[in-house]
Amino acid sequence: MAPYEPEQGTTDAEELSAGRRKAARYLVPVAVAGVAAATIGLVPALASGGDPDLPELTAQELIEKIASSDTEQLSGTVKINTDLGLPSFGGGAGAFAPGGGGGEDDKGSAADPAAKLLELASGSHTLRVAADGPDKQKVSVLDDAAEYSVIHNGDDVWAYDSATNEAYHTKDTGKSGHGSGKKGDLPKDVPATPEEFARQALKAAGKTTSVKVDGSAKVAGRDAYRLVLKPKDAGTTVGQITIAVDAKTGTPLKFTLTPASGGAAVVDVGFTKVDFAEPSASTFDFKPAKGTKVTEEDGGSARHGSGGFKGAEPAVNVIGEGWTSVAELELPGGQGLPTSGSADVPADAQRFLDSLGDKVSGKFGSGTVFKTRLINALVTDDGKVYVGAVTKDALVEAANR
Repeated sequence: MAPYEPEQGTTDAEELSAGRRKAARYLVPVAVAGVAAATIGLVPALASGGDPDLPELTAQELIEKIASSDTEQLSGTVKINTDLGLPSFGGGAGAFAPGGGGGEDDKGSAADPAAKLLELASGSHTLRVAADGPDKQKVSVLDDAAEYSVIHNGDDVWAYDSATNEAYHTKDTGKSGHGSGKKGDLPKDVPATPEEFARQALKAAGKTTSVKVDGSAKVAGRDAYRLVLKPKDAGTTVGQITIAVDAKTGTPLKFTLTPASGGAAVVDVGFTKVDFAEPSASTFDFKPAKGTKVTEEDGGSARHGSGGFKGAEPAVNVIGEGWTSVAELELPGGQGLPTSGSADVPADAQRFLDSLGDKVSGKFGSGTVFKTRLINALVTDDGKVYVGAVTKDALVEAANR
């Protein structure tokens, strides 16, 4: 199916910005905070039977359709695949999360969402999701022999890990839905479904982005429009973002981010099954079984266990705007990474860090750039960090400013 209209330029993007902001505000959240990584995706498993013939829509009309979507109830299966070019984190990722990891010498819980976050940042995963309005959501991460679930039901947020028979409980103090950043001490603004990825992408779309409707597709057996966002700025690692939007409900069904370098998608998230009927009320019920280890969130600012972060979060300065914006912050203590031969880092770990990084220098001094297929970071020798979805040269330029 041919594109509906030519790629839109700066003037058109200005006209679209209000619609995008509205879309970002009203897209219905489907997952509970802390159940997925900031960049995750899908191996396509679509019910493909040829592109459907749909009425023509402009990009503005399609964004307005997303904004006006009133979907609050659904259930389904989401397939996720992420290819950042990093090794799989596996089950040990929780050790790097705030308060996560558990273990004999750690008071944390293996069911704490922060302990599970990094596991979804690489590889392929299957999620089962359900939502019934702003106060009831459930996300389950399905493994071969285990299941990890986060359930939000009214005032309560439960997480349960069947592999360890551990549960984590906190109170929803925000009462304002996923992404509010007010659910106890859970991670904030963590996308887990196409809706949430689309919301974040539309936030970034502005004068620096061209937007168009580019044909149609079948996703999870449903007719969908393809909305394509493409950065205009040189220096970003983002090639384009494609959002498949349900033709009937306006609900995003699939989100794909391809890198500027080409190749497989870095992020690809989509429904393989979806039902917009009201889920059963029992879907959101949870009561720990006898013998389950339960960790209660203490309500304080620090997480359980010695692995939690303490003190104020570092101040972040944003350099630039749009797709080439770079976040600047300082490492604790004002020192850079340990150098080769340092007693603080095992030799194997140092070799691994060296293999990921490129040494660079400039007006800022010297440092190391650590690269993935999407997010790159420059760590200077004097303890500053510059990070963004930008190229190595863009990071050095930002540090030189």
